[in-house]
Parts: sequence; C-alpha cells; structure tokens
Amino acid sequence: MIEILNDAEVARGRETGALVARILQTMKERTQVGTNLLEIDAWTEAMIREAGAESCYVDYAPSFGRGPFGHYICTSVDDAVLHGLPHDYALRDGDLLSLDLAVSLGGVVADSAISFVVGGSATPQQSALIDATQRALDAGIAAAQPGGKVGDISAAIGAVLRGAGFPVNLQFGGHGVGSTMHQDPHVSNDGRPGRGYTLRPGLLLALEPWVMADTADLVTDADGWTLRSRTGCLTAHSEHTVAITADGPEILTLPR
Repeated sequence: MIEILNDAEVARGRETGALVARILQTMKERTQVGTNLLEIDAWTEAMIREAGAESCYVDYAPSFGRGPFGHYICTSVDDAVLHGLPHDYALRDGDLLSLDLAVSLGGVVADSAISFVVGGSATPQQSALIDATQRALDAGIAAAQPGGKVGDISAAIGAVLRGAGFPVNLQFGGHGVGSTMHQDPHVSNDGRPGRGYTLRPGLLLALEPWVMADTADLVTDADGWTLRSRTGCLTAHSEHTVAITADGPEILTLPR
C-alpha cells in the first residue's frame, strides 16, 4: 500500500516528527556510561505516553521477527545494526549505540534513527561509519524531489556508502510511512536512478542508510529480533522521515 497524504495529514506528520526527534534527542542526552538499555526503553515509553502518542513497536510482529517486539525503541550496540531488542545491558565507555524510534500521533507515523558513541570520543572507524550514514541520508533526501523516482534516492544513498568504502546490504532499507509504519514503496540503500515509483507530493518516506564496516551479511541474534553484522564488525544507522512536497523534500524529524 502507498498512501498519499493530504495537507492536514502532512501537518500532523510534522507534529509526529517533532515528537520523535525530541524523544531521540532526550535519549541521547540522558544516555551515559552505565545507562541500561532497559532504562532507555522505559524513558521512551514515558515520553510517548505523556505525549498521547502510540508506539509502533510494542505490538509489532512481522514475519522477520520473533514478535511481538514488546518494547518502545530499538537499541542496537556495536555489531548490532537493526531492530536491537532492549535488554539488561549497561552501556560501556566507547559503545556505538544506534537508537531507532517510530511513533504514531494523530494517526500519522514518523520514524527516525541516530547513532552516537557513549562516553568518550569516537574512534576513527566509529566516526567514519556514522559520518557515512549521515552523508548518505543527506544525499538521499536531496534526491527526493517531486517527479523523481525512488531509484534516484537509492542511487544517491548507495553512491555515498560505496564511496566511503562500505558494503551495502539490500535486505532492509527505507520505506513509506503514513497511517502505518511500514508501507510501500521500499527504498533500497543502493539502486539505479530513474527507476521505480514516481515521487508525488504528500508521500512520506522514512529514509535509512545503515552500514557494517566490512560485510554486507546479517545474522539474527538469539532474541529473534536483533540483526548483527556476520563478522562482528561495527555498524551505524541514520534515518529521517521526509515529506515530498511541491517545493522539494521536507524533513519532518529534525530536532527543533
């Protein structure tokens, strides 16, 4: 299903995006050495409830997970890159943490992810991974122009990731959002320009470049949810929800 939202729905998407950005920024500020992943999950639940919003994760049970997810935010550490299931783990100095959050407010979903290093300074490899996903996200957003194609976004993202020297996995990528979290069109993190669905005003897309340092292969953790790099290498993930407008892409999940 592909939804094209009207102006009022896009406006509600702005409110949802602002909430997602605020929660992620708060989690980043609160997170320090010794913070438990379950604390981050509890803080997130409290902020969602306080805002009168709904979690897109807690009851989520897709075919690729051992559902329902049962938590409010994805917390992926070091070699974990996607769908990190919060568990009893106290963060250590130098851990690379990715937080991924999707909520619904007023019937419209927004989805975003950030990666950062806990405690001290990032290593060169950590910085390179995070920087590559952020630059790829910027490139993908710039390519999300009305009248363009989904393939334009994929090609722009892939060019940055490959140019940074990282393998690109095509199993999981960006997606449409609207009244539900995961919709068509799928937005691969690499592709060919001029291919795929035509971008129209009112379309909301969650664009999410993610990389693993030395492999494109994933393995599923024993928890049935967390996806890790097959080699145990470091990973990073960045994501924004973007609205296609007549004037170009509008990022809904920027911190304000």
